[in-house]
Order: sequence, then C-alpha cells, then structure tokens
Amino acid sequence: MVDAAFALVLNLHQPAGNLEDLLQTREWEASEILWAMDRIPRSLWAYEDIGRVHLSLSGTLLETLTSPGFQHRAYGIVDCGSLLWYLQNTNIIRILGTGYYHPVLPLIPRADWDEQLERWQGIGRHLFARTSFPGFWPPEMGFCMELIPALKRQHYRYVLVDSEHVEAVTPMRWDELRYRPHIARLGREEITVVVRDRDLSNAQEAGMEAGWFMHEVAQRTKYCDFPPLVTTCTDGDNGGWFRNASPEANFWHAFYQDLLHRVRDYRSEGIRPRSARPSTPPAATPSASPSATPMCTGCSSKPTGGSCAPRLAATSSGGTPGCNAATTTWTRPPASWTRQDRA
Repeated sequence: MVDAAFALVLNLHQPAGNLEDLLQTREWEASEILWAMDRIPRSLWAYEDIGRVHLSLSGTLLETLTSPGFQHRAYGIVDCGSLLWYLQNTNIIRILGTGYYHPVLPLIPRADWDEQLERWQGIGRHLFARTSFPGFWPPEMGFCMELIPALKRQHYRYVLVDSEHVEAVTPMRWDELRYRPHIARLGREEITVVVRDRDLSNAQEAGMEAGWFMHEVAQRTKYCDFPPLVTTCTDGDNGGWFRNASPEANFWHAFYQDLLHRVRDYRSEGIRPRSARPSTPPAATPSASPSATPMCTGCSSKPTGGSCAPRLAATSSGGTPGCNAATTTWTRPPASWTRQDRA
C-alpha cells in the first residue's frame, strides 16, 4: 500500500450581479449557493488537525460578498462578513489566486492577463490579510505555456493543470503523469505544475463514497515508486451534491467527513489530506527522458509547434532535454512536498 497525499481543490465563482438577481427572482437558489459556501469552513472546524481544502474565489464573487448592500439582504440566510472571516483559517483553508472575472485566460487578449491577475491580487490581499498566494487556479482550467511569465510576475509558485491537457511524447507511466508534480519552463521562467486527476474530479462532482474513493486511489497509485499527490478539483457551489443541505446527502458530510474519520482511525488505506503547496519548489534535474507535451487548454488542440502550445519535456533523471527555449522540465519533487501537514 502506497501512502498518498490528497489535495482537495474547490472553485467558487458567481458572475457580477448574479447572486443579487437570484435573491430577487429565485431566493431558494441563492440560499442554496450561499449555504454551500458557508458549509465549507463549518464542516472543517472539528478537523483542523487533518482537514485541508484549497479554495479559489473569483474577484466578482468576493466583490459581491463584501458589498454592504448584499450583506444586508443576505443576512437572514448567511452572514457574509463572518463567512469571509472563517475563510481566513489557514489551518484548514488555502486560498488560491485566480483571474478576477473568471476568464478563460488563453482565449482573451494577452494584454489583459496582467490586469486580471493584478486586480484579483488586490482584493485577495485586502480580504485575506496576506501578501502572497502560492497557488493559482486557472479559470475553467484554461492554461497555456505563455501564461508562465505573467504568473511569475505575481509570485505564484504552482499552477493546477488538468490531466487531459498533458500527453506523453516519450515513454512515461500513466501514474507518473498524474500523481507527480512537475516543473514547467518557458525560457528563463518556471513554475510548478500540480496535475488534476480528471476522472476522480468527475466522481467528486457527481457524488462518491469514501470507501470507493480509497479503493480507487489505492488501485491508481499502487505502482508508484514515489510519494503520489492525488489532486481533485471541482466547483464547490454548484450541483446538488454540494448544495444539498441534508447531512446524509452532501459532499461534506457524506464523503469528506467520513474520509477524515477514517484517517483519524487509521482506516484510510494510506490516504491523508495534504496541502498542494511545497515547502520548497522541486529542483530541476537535467534529463533526456521521458518527455511530454501539453495540449492547449484554451482550444483543446494537440500541440503543433504554434504559439498556443510550445513543446514541453517532462524529466526525471539523467542528460539534457533536446528542446527549444520553450521547453518545460518536470522533475520528481522532494518527499517533503507530500509529507508536510501545513504550508
């Protein structure tokens, strides 16, 4: 049995004015969305020793939650000020940076990238009382290599990328591609890539049991000769699984708290929630193989050498990759990455 680190990532986004409109026209739906958000910190209070969740909140959502007018209207449903305060609990919650208006970044003009990132940083620093955010959630998982310099200008250390947007060019095991963090390089800039398992993420979104999840992770990681990092990413405020207020029928009570109880009782088959943030970035090791190529997540096309998908090389040992200046080097992270309890 392989000990596996489990990083849970949830995305929270509401377009500007959407919650206000729902309060007027469909209050029941607005209530479900707000309760789904409020349920996140409340469900983890009793599990500060082992519970971990990474949250991405769009700038438009944060703008709504901080609006005095909206707070007044929503007060009988959720205390938005208290919710924002609860989200500052760094023992259980990691805040990820994102684009302010939730744009698919590869599909908008590059001239807008810095403004989207800087504007979110401004509201994020103000509301969460911190000067930096190590991780970045690309809206709609839209990522391309050209984003790396823009992310580094905002001091991001890692970015989440979907497993279906990376394909092997030279031999690489299936589990290595998904459960090992990588280093992506574009010219002189580099950033760590944490890979989202799409299959497990789809199951998380649809509804799953802790027992099934443990068995599935055990089967997927049983041949790993490195400490695997299993990452699931979904919306956290959409769908009946997250909005359902019945304890026996929502994500937090039916799945996550059950998993945490098993972790405490040493019945989780080696799975333990962890932060996806490394204590130090994995060091790049020169290598000749294996290699991989990302797909452009904006157009979902295979790389052709064009600007949307420069060549990527994933490396783990020996030699120097024979690639151009857009090469990305991936290496095995130190064991401390997946062994730490807190960032």
